[in-house]
Amino acid sequence: MRGRLIAFEGIDGTGKSTQIKMLAQALRGRGHEVVVTCEPTEGIYGQQIRELYKSRASVSLEEELELFLADRREHLAKLIAPSLAAGKIILTDRYYLSTVAYQGAAGLDPGMILQKNAFAPPPDLAILIDLSPQQAVARIQQGRGDKLNSFEHEDYLAKVAKVFHGLKMPYIRWVDGTLSVGDVQRQIMLEVDKICD
Repeated sequence: MRGRLIAFEGIDGTGKSTQIKMLAQALRGRGHEVVVTCEPTEGIYGQQIRELYKSRASVSLEEELELFLADRREHLAKLIAPSLAAGKIILTDRYYLSTVAYQGAAGLDPGMILQKNAFAPPPDLAILIDLSPQQAVARIQQGRGDKLNSFEHEDYLAKVAKVFHGLKMPYIRWVDGTLSVGDVQRQIMLEVDKICD
């Protein structure tokens, strides 16, 4: 049996990491083999992307996009494709819709970004957790106690959210991020149950 690819998307601070941990635990409890991963990865290109969190001005938008594409190709070859072939359920914290939204918000054409990601298999399900940029920034600063990186400022996240809301792929399911952690998880499980036995 081919595995399933479930991507968690949305602006920073929506609670993706928490929900992925909960979903992985629930699916493993049902006997599924689950792989939890993220983009950018910890690979050579992913590490270069993480350096950009400190200063995006060091590369052009086109060079930044190429780093994301190279990281995704490596991710697919080394982890996602083999795991799908082995029948595992993959939960990824970000996939190509995040690239479309974040790099689109920075000034690149979202349609062009999608075309450049044509090599990547579409997810079976993309969970988009919806939260206002104001609430998301408050969670990052208060909940995590983190300083905002160059991808997390409120005006930029508002542009990112706008791109996300313009995406109309059939595999996208929106979840209300203002609900309690448990209620968000229940909404996610309803969608996951439709694609996982």
